[in-house]
Amino acid sequence: MRLVRLTGVLALTALALSACGIRTTSIPVNAGAAPSRMPCEISGENVITQAESGIPARVYLVCSSGLASVERAARIPEGGAGSDDARRKTAQGLLDELQARPSAAEREAGFSTSVRGPLLVSGSRKGDPAGTLRLNRQPEDLPTVALAQIVCTLAESGATDGKVVLGGPGGYPARGYACEKETKIHPDTGVPTTAPPAAAPTAS
Repeated sequence: MRLVRLTGVLALTALALSACGIRTTSIPVNAGAAPSRMPCEISGENVITQAESGIPARVYLVCSSGLASVERAARIPEGGAGSDDARRKTAQGLLDELQARPSAAEREAGFSTSVRGPLLVSGSRKGDPAGTLRLNRQPEDLPTVALAQIVCTLAESGATDGKVVLGGPGGYPARGYACEKETKIHPDTGVPTTAPPAAAPTAS
């Protein structure tokens, strides 16, 4: 009789737990590992992540809320950017890469881009600081992360001497921008501005 009563109590307890929405189980529950961060690295055989022909160049994409560089085959002048025209073409080739959809290898590694086109580069105007690159959109009107991608990419390229000076299509003066360590870690917090160099000398 005692065994029968104990069995009945257990049955009633299980029924009560079931009514409360609590599932009883004797099997341990494995919730799985915590979500892992994207690697932000391209495998060795895909170092140049785009199939098109071009000159190897480094561009900065978005990955894990920060900026990380990838190697691309960009359509930029061979042999560097000595002249103003070559610098402009180099900058345009790099911006084209930033606007391009990331390759399958890049997407698998967690890369994306915030730069949206069309984004075109023109040369400096009279009175602009030396090395100015003018865009068809006002730089400060671009998304913060997109501007960080552009500045960090140009700062480490032959399109500049490390000092990035950008202007827009209007009459506003060009501004200097810096790619700092914090810019790469937190590109959404803003791109630091710097004092632009002196205006380029005009021909007499």
